[in-house]
Amino acid sequence: MSTILDVLQTIWLESGFASIGWKTIVMLVLACVLLYLGIVKKYEPLLMIGIAFGMLLTNLPGAGLYHPELWDQFIAGEIGYGTIMHEGGLLDILYIGVKSGLYPSLIFLGVGAMTDFGPLIANPKSLLLGSAAQLGVYCAFLLAIILGFTGNQAAAIGIIGGADGPTAIYLTSKLAPELLGAIAIAAYSYMALIPMIQPPIMRALTTEEERAIKMEQLRPVSKKEKIIFPIVVAAFVILLLPSTAPLIGCLMLGNLWRESGCADRLSDTAQNALMNIVTIFLGISVGATTVADRFLNLQTIEIIVLGLLAFSFSTVGGLLLGKLLCKLTHGRINPLIGSAGVSAVPMAARVSQTEGQKANPSNFLLMHAMGPNVAGVIGSAVAAGFLLALFG
Repeated sequence: MSTILDVLQTIWLESGFASIGWKTIVMLVLACVLLYLGIVKKYEPLLMIGIAFGMLLTNLPGAGLYHPELWDQFIAGEIGYGTIMHEGGLLDILYIGVKSGLYPSLIFLGVGAMTDFGPLIANPKSLLLGSAAQLGVYCAFLLAIILGFTGNQAAAIGIIGGADGPTAIYLTSKLAPELLGAIAIAAYSYMALIPMIQPPIMRALTTEEERAIKMEQLRPVSKKEKIIFPIVVAAFVILLLPSTAPLIGCLMLGNLWRESGCADRLSDTAQNALMNIVTIFLGISVGATTVADRFLNLQTIEIIVLGLLAFSFSTVGGLLLGKLLCKLTHGRINPLIGSAGVSAVPMAARVSQTEGQKANPSNFLLMHAMGPNVAGVIGSAVAAGFLLALFG
């Protein structure tokens, strides 16, 4: 009888149940909340489900799937990827793709293959709106500095304002990997909430007359222009900011495959199979970094608040420049398209379309808003490259 009890006691002590503390319980509950938001509420489900389940796995005591202490040694230069491969768990190995910048770059490859830069080429002023909508990046950066974050951490927090999840993950993995989980969750949560965050700001900063402005149809863009565009942009931006090469290079290569007309198989693979595979690895890997001891702190709450402010300031920046362009063009530009300058494609453009139609049912702003929207993708990558050049 005593032998059976000893065996049962040994099994219990070696199980994860014996090690569960209040922090573990909180993280498991939070993981379930994120799973609910992803599955039931459809908040960025393709990544949110993976992040939430990665959070669940990494916080199960005894599983040994992710070892933050190994990555501390890696960052300190004491070990390399070989040690991680040899001694790490499954999630440690998958996380190599995040740390090396592989997954975000491949996501950009797929985004480029799915993106039509035609509206941006037809209306180059969209580049200005996409740039203005990066205001939240720098506002959040300054606020983070004031709150006591380091320069590297503040830069990683600020990029949330770009409304571009892969860019936020890329920059954070380079500058402040200890904040990756919180920043990724904040970025993707607010991206999903854009239809709730932006409209009140749009209505507060524009008049009914401005929102009702109908814009002229965009000019047709030739195939030659669409082929030349990614080549020129890649060369110019990478020469200007070499640190943007992985993101901008992959973005423009994916777009060149799309527009060339002779690489349909590669374009299709980048848009679908590759994008889906990388999304799986990226979500689980990011979720793995949300270890209870490092996630449950005041910094996480501050990041969540700063992320909301970053999104809001980015929307304000785009709208204010939109209003200025409206004045300068004597009412030919609807300022609502400025709010689409954030990088959430195509959700932000759809919000501009919805608000425009509320003011004028015959208003069709979607294609006009897509110009600033895709410009925001480039703008967020440029902002990340700038911050990486400063703090990397």
